[in-house]
Amino acid sequence: MTDHRGVSIVRWPEPGPLAGGGPETLLAAYHLRTQAEKGEGVAGVDDLPERYRAEVLDPRAAFLDDVVLLALSGDTAVGCLVLTAPVDGRAELKRLWTDPDHRGLGVASGLVAAALAHAEQGGIGVVRLSVWKWRVDAIALYGRLGFTVSESWDAREQLVCMERVM
Repeated sequence: MTDHRGVSIVRWPEPGPLAGGGPETLLAAYHLRTQAEKGEGVAGVDDLPERYRAEVLDPRAAFLDDVVLLALSGDTAVGCLVLTAPVDGRAELKRLWTDPDHRGLGVASGLVAAALAHAEQGGIGVVRLSVWKWRVDAIALYGRLGFTVSESWDAREQLVCMERVM
C-alpha cells in the first residue's frame, strides 16, 4: 500500500508468515495495555473480556468485514489499525497500536493515512473513532490528521469521540 520511513503499510492478511506474529500479537499488546490503563489489568490474553479475547485469538473472524492494516518493518508487524465496514456512509477506526520500540517514527500516522485513503476510495463520507481521554498523544495525532471532537455515540465514561468528514 504505502512505504513510510522504511515501514510499509499493507492490508492484512499479507501472504507469508510474519516474524514475531501478525495482528494477534499487536492486538494482545493493545488490549492488555488498555485494560491496565483502565485500572482493570489482567494477567494475560485468557483473562481479557470475551470480545477482546476473540479479536486476539481469531482476528480474521473478528474483523471479517473490516479492513485490517499492518505496518511492517521488513517482515515484522510493528503496528495495526482496523477500519470497520461502513454503515450509513460512516466507518470507524479501531485498535490503532504501534509497537513501543517503533513509536515516534510515523507508524501511527502512516496507518491512519492509509485507512483514510481507503475510506475515501470506498466513498465513505465520515470516519469516526473513540479514544480514551488519557491517551493525549493519540488525541493530538488525530487532531493533526483532521479529526475533530464530536458528540459522543458511546456511553462509556472517559471516551473522547472524534470524526473526520472525508
